[in-house]
Order: sequence, then C-alpha cells, then structure tokens
Amino acid sequence: MIKTSIIVPVFNEEGVVEKVMADIKKYINQECEIIVVNDGSTDRTKDLLERIPDIKVISHSKNCGYGAALKSGIRKSQGEYILIIDADGSYPVKSIPELISQIGDYDMVVGARTKPQNQIPISRKPTKYLLNKLANYLTGTKIPDLNSGLRIIKKKLINQFFRFLPDGFSFTTTITLALLTNGYQVKYIPIDYYKREGKSKIRPVRDTMNFLQLIIKTVLYFNPLKIFIPLGLILLLSGLLVFIYSYLFAPKIMDVTIVILFVSAIQVMAIGMIADLIIKRI
Repeated sequence: MIKTSIIVPVFNEEGVVEKVMADIKKYINQECEIIVVNDGSTDRTKDLLERIPDIKVISHSKNCGYGAALKSGIRKSQGEYILIIDADGSYPVKSIPELISQIGDYDMVVGARTKPQNQIPISRKPTKYLLNKLANYLTGTKIPDLNSGLRIIKKKLINQFFRFLPDGFSFTTTITLALLTNGYQVKYIPIDYYKREGKSKIRPVRDTMNFLQLIIKTVLYFNPLKIFIPLGLILLLSGLLVFIYSYLFAPKIMDVTIVILFVSAIQVMAIGMIADLIIKRI
C-alpha cells in the first residue's frame, strides 16, 4: 500500500539527478513511491531518468513551471501524503523519514532552512526576510520558512486548494498561506540546506515581485480584513492629521480633503467586512 508519494520536479539537472534519486531510495520503504516530473529539460536529464529503476517518470514536452510539474505529479500520485523535494541537491534527503513520521499529527510538515550554517545566498536574504515579515503579519503566524521546497502535506488538502495553486515557483508559498489562513496545523522542522548544484532558476527581481503580489492576493482571498482594515485606518488617520494641520496652520480647514479621506476609510473598511462575510459564508 502506497502511503506517501514523493514528487520530484526536475529541469536540467543532469549533473545531480542520479545521485539525488539514489539518495532518496536509501531513506524510504515500500510504502513510498517516487514520481519524477521532467519539466521539459533540454539537457540529458530525461535520458538519465529513464535508466533509473523503481521510479515513475512524467515528462512535459516544454518547460511549464515548478508548480505545474508538482501538479502533474500529484495528479498521478497514489499516496495519502505528498512529499515534495527539489532535485538540485540543496535539500537533505536524510530528513525525509523525520517529515514522514510527523505528518500523522499535522496537516503539513515543512523542512525549515533556519540553521545558521545553511547555504542561502546573501543576496536573497533581505528580500526573503521582508517577505516573511509581511506573511507573518498577514497570517497572524510566525513562519520560519515561507517557501521551503522540502515538505509533506496531506493530499486531501492539496486537492481542496488545487485550483488556487500556481504553476510557478510560488506553489509552496501559496499552499503555506492557504493552510495557515484557514487554521490548519503546520509544523516546522529545522533542516540543513546546501549550496545547489548547477545554475539557479530563480529570477530575483521578477520572482520577488510575483511573491509579493501572491502573498497579498492569497491573504486577500482567505482573510480580507487583514488588508482592508489597516488600509481603512490609514485613511482615517490621514483625515485626522489633515484636519489637525489645517485647523492649526492653514488659513481654513481643508474640509473637502478631510471628507474624502473619512468617506474613503469607511468605504474601504465596509468592503473588507462584506468580503469577509462572503468568504465565511462560502
């Protein structure tokens, strides 16, 4: 009986994919299946995968994206739990048994790259820190690692949020935000993180902007009050400050500006409350 399906998205990893597959097999048992999704690789990755025994290989004719590769693997999976891991050698395969052992008590278990010696590029740390802080505020939860590529999730929950999951790198961020904003139990386990083999597929500026939009959009969908109420309060405070300034220092009170700010604040907060009621009703 298959209990855990291990999904490995792969794109141009000919230098390390065989080693990663061999390492994974050392740490799993007969209750696990390995599904490797070749996402349109243009090097020798596809040929190498076809020579590896005891794995299922799905191939895309073109590069569709990290999330699209995961979704292809999930559709073909048989397990009750879905474990995902990258094929670039950056995540510790030895942590797989620990994640599997913990999932019975939680809805998702994430390998958090929080150890001080981890090989996260310095150039990515400031952006990663700011995005994490924003996500922490919007979800009301401390998130040690927002988009770790090593995690195990109950398949029924992935299916529940499947239509919201994107085809790009933000797949892991989206499922994290979706579960946390809906009150599901998520556990974080500190893991090692190594320097990846080969060239990173991350595009720093473009992907950062996409992550920022995604965080706001996802929380707006599941918990709109976290967005609308602070925005309404900012408008309300702005109106109050304009009133105080114009009363004390201006020739006359800027009544039109004040009214616009106060009315806008009320409208924004009202929209947020209506959106929240609609979401809870759904």
